[in-house]
Amino acid sequence: EFEKELAILKGRVDGLEARVGELEATQFSTTTKLKGQATFVIGANSFGGDADDFVGDKRSDVAAATSGATSFNYDLRLFLDTSFTGKDLLRTMLRSGNFGNSAFGAGGYVGLDGMETAFEEGAANNVVVNRLWYQFPVGDGFTATVGGRVRQDDMLAVWPSAYPADTVLDFFTYAGAPATYNLALGSGGGLSWESDDFSISANYVSTNGELSDPNVGGIATDGAGSVGTVQIAYAPENWGLAAAYNYSSENAGSLYAGNGTPLAVLTTGSGNNSSVGVSAWWSPEEAGWFPSFSAGWGFNSITNDDSTDFRSVDTQSWYVGLQWADAFMKGNTLGMAVGQPTFVTNIDYRDAISDQGISDFVADGNYAWEFWYAFQVTDNITVTPAIYYLSRPYGDMTNGEGTVIGGDRSDKSFNNFGGLLKTTFKF
Repeated sequence: EFEKELAILKGRVDGLEARVGELEATQFSTTTKLKGQATFVIGANSFGGDADDFVGDKRSDVAAATSGATSFNYDLRLFLDTSFTGKDLLRTMLRSGNFGNSAFGAGGYVGLDGMETAFEEGAANNVVVNRLWYQFPVGDGFTATVGGRVRQDDMLAVWPSAYPADTVLDFFTYAGAPATYNLALGSGGGLSWESDDFSISANYVSTNGELSDPNVGGIATDGAGSVGTVQIAYAPENWGLAAAYNYSSENAGSLYAGNGTPLAVLTTGSGNNSSVGVSAWWSPEEAGWFPSFSAGWGFNSITNDDSTDFRSVDTQSWYVGLQWADAFMKGNTLGMAVGQPTFVTNIDYRDAISDQGISDFVADGNYAWEFWYAFQVTDNITVTPAIYYLSRPYGDMTNGEGTVIGGDRSDKSFNNFGGLLKTTFKF
């Protein structure tokens, strides 16, 4: 009676089996998923002000001559996510880029031009293993993470910001506290515990943990680039609060030119760092006139008894980020952020420096601002025009007449305005 219908069903089943067989024959892995992101950045910087550098040349002219051209760079990230039990994750991240000699790679005349998406390791266009770590549950509410190439934020239960990680300037990636959330990358492990909306995370990274010589590397040795972080967070569905403490040894390289003034980077890399970061964020339940709000503040104390330049240094940083979902058109996003990249607020020079007539007074303050609008062209393509402004990116060293440490602290200025177009492809 149902012979005709059964024949139709059998034909459909045979067709499905043939397709499944074809997929199984061509699939990469039964347990691994591949995701990718490619980013194109085209843009340029202009410079202004009447400050001089340390040899008497006008800073804005030197900056334009070395970092003023329009550049076109790319960043490529490939994520291989593997799960063996359904609850664990082995992540391999391959990455390539050509930002090494670009102003947007933080290697130009102004380091704070560095972008979050900028990458190059070894040489331009090299494909490298940027991350390799394994994460798995341990008991009730606990998660462990261990890896030979693991980053600090991979081991945190909560990232303390609603402002997107795919920002324009790299400084705005660090939740207002680059010395605390320094995104240290190396060998390490961590443990996090979550219960309802409350979480505690603790982790350790050695930035040169792959080396066997205890004088220059290893795990928890005198030569290790040790970075230890503890975070406490309370994060319900659309808002949260977080506080974190971080200790970084002298050779860990906590800051780089993309998230602090030259004086802050110099002093941070010359001693052991103890830092705290406090963050808060809120997102509206529905898109509308109210933006998401993110704010963070960081404080860092640097000490080194062996330093011949200073006894101690304090730095601070902060930011506020706003983001409007579905701005002007559904799917598009408007965002802006303002803050002060890491700057020195107090420095205690040793007598050898003070005897040269240099006082402990420091004027390292500066401001950064970015404004962007992301067009969601398709589900997989986003085009983001952006502009940004750096009011005093050289901080205490803005005017170089006089001495390398501190300059002459005159009223002369140096600023940086940038514009770019970023196109992101996700696949």
